[in-house]
Amino acid sequence: MMNMNFCSLSSGSSGNCYYLGNKSKGILIDAGISATSIRKFLYDRDISLDSIRGILITHNHIDHIRGLELLTRKYSLPVFTTCKIRNSILLPHKKISSAAIREIPLMEKFRLADFDIEAFPVSHDAPETIGFNITASGREITIATDLGYISDTAASYIKKANVLVIESNYDEQMLINGKYPYYLKTRIKSDYGHLGNHQASEFLAEIISDNLTHICLAHLSKNNNTPEIVLETIKKVFAKKKVNLNGRQKITVLNRNVPSEMICLSEQNPPINLVLFQELEKREYH
Repeated sequence: MMNMNFCSLSSGSSGNCYYLGNKSKGILIDAGISATSIRKFLYDRDISLDSIRGILITHNHIDHIRGLELLTRKYSLPVFTTCKIRNSILLPHKKISSAAIREIPLMEKFRLADFDIEAFPVSHDAPETIGFNITASGREITIATDLGYISDTAASYIKKANVLVIESNYDEQMLINGKYPYYLKTRIKSDYGHLGNHQASEFLAEIISDNLTHICLAHLSKNNNTPEIVLETIKKVFAKKKVNLNGRQKITVLNRNVPSEMICLSEQNPPINLVLFQELEKREYH
C-alpha cells in the first residue's frame, strides 16, 4: 500500500485548499485558490491533477470555491457537497458545471476512491457549512475551519482525529483594537463567525490525546493574527491547563500562501522529536 499523504496548499481568508492522497489517487478539500495554482502546487510535489478523484466543498464562500469553474469545466472534476451548499454555489456562479456537483448526506459515510468520508455541520454565516471526517490508511483526519464555536456534534468528529485541521483565525486583542468596522468585528466573534486563538487553544487543551499526532492550525486572518501569536497563545493555555504532550505530536501553523510539508498518514506513530514552540520556519507570512 502506498503512503497516504496530507498537505495544505493554501489556508486563510484569501483561499483554502487541502490535498489528501497518494501518487495514484487523491482528493481536494475546498478549492479556494485558482485552478492554475492548484495544478502548479500539485505538480511541484510530483502529483498529477489527473489523480484527483473529487473535490469536497465545505461552503459557498469564494475563498473556498474560487477554482471550481475551471476545475469542473476544463478538468471535469466531480464535486461533493450537500444539497443546500450545491444550490448556494450554483445560484450566483452560473459558469460552474452543475452536472459536476454531486449531493452528499450529512453525518452519513460515503466512499470516494480509497476514502471513507463523513460530512458534519458546523456553525458559520453561510447557507450551510460543513466539516469533514475522512478515514484513509486506517487513520482519521478531521477538517473543521470556518466555525464560530465548536458544537457537541463537531466536537465528536474532531475527537476522532489522528490528524486535525482546526481554525485559529484571530487574536482577540488584535481584532478588538484593529481597523475593522464594528459590525465586522461582531460578525467574526459571533457563533456564526470564526474561532479565535483562545477558543481553539482552550478546546485543544481539553481534547488532546495520544491518538492525536498532528494538529494543523488553519485559516489565520491576514490582519488580526500572526503565527507567532497563535503558538504563544497555545503555549500559555497548555501551561495553564498543565497539558503535557507525549513527545510524538506535532503542532503546525498553516501558511496563508505557501503549501505545507506533507504529513504521512500511513505512519501510525510518526518519529517526531517535538519541540512544540520551536522557532518558526523562515517563511514570510502575509
